[in-house]
Amino acid sequence: MFRNLIFVWICIFFIACEREINIVPVNKDSRLVVDAEIENGRAPIVVLSKSLNFFTTIDSAELANSYVRNATVSIQEGNTIYPLKEFELRDTSGNRFYYYSTDPQATLQLIGQFGKIYKLLINVDGTSYTGETTIPLLTKTMDSIWWKPAPNNDDPKKVVLMARVQDPPGLGNYIRYFTRQNRQPFLPGLNSVFDDNIIDGKNYEIQVDRGVNRNETLDFETYGFFQKGDTVTVKLCNISKSSYDFWRTWEFNLQSVGNPFSSPGKVIGNISNNALGAFCGYAAQYSTLIIPK
Repeated sequence: MFRNLIFVWICIFFIACEREINIVPVNKDSRLVVDAEIENGRAPIVVLSKSLNFFTTIDSAELANSYVRNATVSIQEGNTIYPLKEFELRDTSGNRFYYYSTDPQATLQLIGQFGKIYKLLINVDGTSYTGETTIPLLTKTMDSIWWKPAPNNDDPKKVVLMARVQDPPGLGNYIRYFTRQNRQPFLPGLNSVFDDNIIDGKNYEIQVDRGVNRNETLDFETYGFFQKGDTVTVKLCNISKSSYDFWRTWEFNLQSVGNPFSSPGKVIGNISNNALGAFCGYAAQYSTLIIPK
């Protein structure tokens, strides 16, 4: 009887102490969002947009209006400043996309190079923003890629892609990877960035999961697999610590959406003046494999 009374009083105590917490997102002024990159052998690409409030209804019109146009954008390398031009793209549905890159008619042409440091300069309506990145040296590389039948799977057409990677001695070699299946665009892996804390200085074999389109619902029945008959290209990029931190925290927050047990996290960008996003440099290596039918 005494035990029962203790149990009842403990229950009453916890119920009495229970507090209901309601977190209501506050609508704030929009902030500049920067998605900028530069890769060895390629011109830079800079996409500018405005952040949307939590309860904003996302549709094609809202996305089109979120682009920041008529900004002044340039990239500095050493003592040279390269102005960028605004371009427009349209898809088959008539949707418009805007980005900034080098003008092919300009005298100064900026093409990414290994080991260079680049500074992004942006001015929007009189407000200036900056970001800095580097294209590292290509030190961590793929030795080879191959395929093998998908394990624990009854579909004989499904295969997994394998790679042999060489990590140089010394910590601090960060990578991000993408895959391309046939003529589809390059897509990053679900977890696309890695450090070398565990595999420092080693040559190792690893499964390369097929990249994912983050605008589509992930199908775990097919996730990671390729098909016999596919032509697969792997893009392995050496990246800086700041680029690694940005994508590591961005992917963690994306995968935590809807998880009641996850803690709120901050995405670590590298753009000044309270802007969101990052300017990332990629030292890229490409390797292609044709998987027989």
